Order: sequence, then C-alpha cells, then structure tokens
Amino acid sequence: MHKDIELEATPEQVWEAIATGPGIDSWFMGHTEVTPGEGSRGSFSMAGYTEQTTVTGWEPAKRFAFRSDPGPDGTFMAMEYLIEGRDQGSTVLRLVQSGVLGDNWETEYEAMQAGWTMYLSTLAAYLTHFPGRSGAPVAAFRPGAGDPDQVWAAVTSAFGISGTLAEGTSARLHVDGLPPIDGVVDLACLPTYFGVRTSDALYRFLHSGTDRGNALVLGHHLFADDQDPAQAEQAWQEWVTRLPIG
Repeated sequence: MHKDIELEATPEQVWEAIATGPGIDSWFMGHTEVTPGEGSRGSFSMAGYTEQTTVTGWEPAKRFAFRSDPGPDGTFMAMEYLIEGRDQGSTVLRLVQSGVLGDNWETEYEAMQAGWTMYLSTLAAYLTHFPGRSGAPVAAFRPGAGDPDQVWAAVTSAFGISGTLAEGTSARLHVDGLPPIDGVVDLACLPTYFGVRTSDALYRFLHSGTDRGNALVLGHHLFADDQDPAQAEQAWQEWVTRLPIG
C-alpha cells in the first residue's frame, strides 16, 4: 500500500514526527517507542496489546523503516517512510506498507487504506498547528456501537452540529471532568472518520466496520500542559460508553 502527502514542514520536522516516540504519539494511534539506529528495537502499544518492532532503515530526514515481529501465524507488518524536501520549506512524505495479513485480509486492507488517510491528515494538522510540541495520545473504544449513520448522528449531535457536516464548522462539546471543547471540524469524511481541532488538541473519531463489529474508536492528541492524559482517557471512555446511539 502506497500513500503520499505534501506537508508544510521541513524534512527535519517531518523526521521528528515520524521517527521519534513523542512525535508519533502526537498524530498516530496508541503509544510508540523508538530507539534510534538501524537494528534497534521499538514497540507499539494500544488497548492492552504490545507489538515489538525492529528498525530496518535509519537515514535521518530521509528514510525510516521498521518491521513488526511475526505472529504465531506468520503475519507481520513492515513500514517505510521516504522524506523528500521541496521548495519553500515543504516536504513530500511517501509511505509504503507491506506484509502478510490474516485470513480476513481484504477487510483489514480496506480499513488500513481509510485509516491511513485519516492519520496522515492528522499528521498534517499536527505539523501545521502544533509544530515543535508533543501531544499525549488518548484512546477510547465502543465495540458494537452501531451502523455508521447511527454513530455519526450521535457524535455530531453531541458536538452541536446539525445539517451537512463540513470542514470549518464550529464544534462544541462538554465531557464530564474535562475542560469544555470549543473548536472547528477539520476532518469530515463520513461514514469513516470525523475530526475536531481546538487550540490545544486534535480529536479523532473513527468508525471501524470490520470484525470488531461496527466499533467507534476515539484517538485524541492533547497538547495542553495541564491536562492529565489518564484522567482524560477515563473521561472519554465514560463519554463514549454512555453516548446515546440509535
């Protein structure tokens, strides 16, 4: 699978975002640890699961590649990022993902295609609006949430949005135990994903209609210094669990 994106950032800024743990945590799901250098070990953790990785390519500001350890069934995933500087400080990032998927590979592949479009858009938002800062990842899940129409009607309604969803629309939400959220829609690609950007956070909502059974997945990135990620994650889990859907 190949994905390209042009980013308003220097190659050095892109490298920090895609090849360091704090950088990756600022736009991608879960928690990632990276040890510099080819042959070094790293890890990716999410929802109680940890995957070990090995760095297979390390050329700062040019190329970063890694491969996951194979599973008992032989499945594995390999990633390669290629960085190319352009005029006026912009950079083209090329992503190549390969590997061996499981028996349900067609559904997994489709989900990865949509997911990477969202995450690369989040990377662009991070580099544009929060350059040089590190975001704390916050995740929450609701398995069996419902079909896309039901889920997005509930989520957008909670944000006070009615009518056609479009980027730039004002979005406001109160989550118990957290500061009020007041921002704008910066991702609007229903029925798959939806995003809101504020002055100190990127909020991401993804509908996963795979073998997880129409799950609603929340993957946020908090940039405020005074926010407690653990408290925020608990608050968001309670919010999505109680969200009235259907």
